[in-house]
Amino acid sequence: MLFNSYPFIFLFLPVVLLGYFALGRRGNLAPVIWLALASLAFYSFSNWQFVALLVGSVAFNYGIGYLLIARKLRPPLRFVVLTAGVAGDLVVLGIFKYAGFLAANFNALFSTGITLHILLPVGISFYTFTQIAFLVDAYRGNVARYALPHYALFVTYFPHLIAGPILHHKDMIPQFERAETKRPDAHLILCGLIIFAIGLFKKTCLADGIQPLVSLAFGPNAPTFDQAWIGALAYTFQLYFDFSGYSDMAIGISLMFGIFLPLNFNSPYKARNIIDFWRRWHMTLSQFLRDYLYIPLGGNRHGRILRYVNLMITMLLGGLWHGAAWTFVAWGALHGAYLCINHAWNNYGPDVAPRFVRLADIAALILTFLSVVVAWVFFRADSIDTALYVLSKMADPTHIAFGKGEMAYALFVAIYAMVAWFASNTQEIMGYDHANRTVAEKLRGLRLRPLFLYATAAVLAFGILGIQQHSEFIYFRF
Repeated sequence: MLFNSYPFIFLFLPVVLLGYFALGRRGNLAPVIWLALASLAFYSFSNWQFVALLVGSVAFNYGIGYLLIARKLRPPLRFVVLTAGVAGDLVVLGIFKYAGFLAANFNALFSTGITLHILLPVGISFYTFTQIAFLVDAYRGNVARYALPHYALFVTYFPHLIAGPILHHKDMIPQFERAETKRPDAHLILCGLIIFAIGLFKKTCLADGIQPLVSLAFGPNAPTFDQAWIGALAYTFQLYFDFSGYSDMAIGISLMFGIFLPLNFNSPYKARNIIDFWRRWHMTLSQFLRDYLYIPLGGNRHGRILRYVNLMITMLLGGLWHGAAWTFVAWGALHGAYLCINHAWNNYGPDVAPRFVRLADIAALILTFLSVVVAWVFFRADSIDTALYVLSKMADPTHIAFGKGEMAYALFVAIYAMVAWFASNTQEIMGYDHANRTVAEKLRGLRLRPLFLYATAAVLAFGILGIQQHSEFIYFRF
């Protein structure tokens, strides 16, 4: 089921909300069970064949967590249990996500003729990473013992289940345990609705609106220089507003239940270097890769050379996490190289004279953005050859079409760029403070509150009217 679908907006969400708060009058546990079951129902609408896999994954990891938390095992045995748990998760993920990729490469090398067609369970990457973090923290002694319903809800919670954010047990489970979240809060429901409306508008009007231009670069026809740039930039902004819209909608939906999700998107195209970009793009994935891969590899603790090696390994695996294809590996390798260059520049680059700081900041923003666009070409292309072909067209100004259509498309893309660079993002508009569990405090006593509500209704209406028959979020594939 999609957030941007009529059944979800007009049926599923209202029913689940009403049931959650109705049960909240009778106790603290029933709403948790209701929400967990509703999340499984949400998942089953489009992935019914993998519900058993999801439930099995929850049971397996809860059992491993129980051994690590509640049983007083000797250190060597604890390590064995952790290894078995993480290995079990990775084996399942590997079978469903990478077996076909490995078979295809094996065929290419040895002409063995092995064919594997394995359907990828939606969300498996997200709920697997969520639970690996839980097991590692349990091994480190950083996890309290949680009841099974709360743990099951933590993993399956439908606002994050399909495409993130990657949740952390310390952030989420205490919120599920609080009795206050079981009582309807008019302010949080209103703020959640506003944030959801903004996200829906981004998805249905902005991301889906620019999607047709992407085919200029990645379609069947050979692009000219300007068409290749327009297509690549169109995809750059389609992905931006698609992911931003999803992140807003997830936060808005969760807020209606009184639950604060972590930020996952913070205007990444305003970044002035790649390090900053990764602090703004898919923020919870970046935190996971830092805490559970880069730092355990050694991080920056063993010298600069090994730091660069660790960065490359982390980003290569991060790229492969997005999809089982060489294009994603190339995308990860590019970002790994960007990060290494960025850190090397920070260490060895010259200082900028004060009078040139403003100019240097603008140049850094443009250079960072163009680097990201080049990497997105690999992310979008269906093969390395296609990506190199599109990039070759973007580097060849001798073939330019630039007719009326291209000029209109270029203007269209420029408007998107202005919005991405100069407009406030949703959390700034709404004053969303995840750490302090507050949102839109100024709205409570605002005189213009009715106008604010009218504007929200208009945005929501445009978002609903923009809903197409079936328009998945790009990150659903991961």
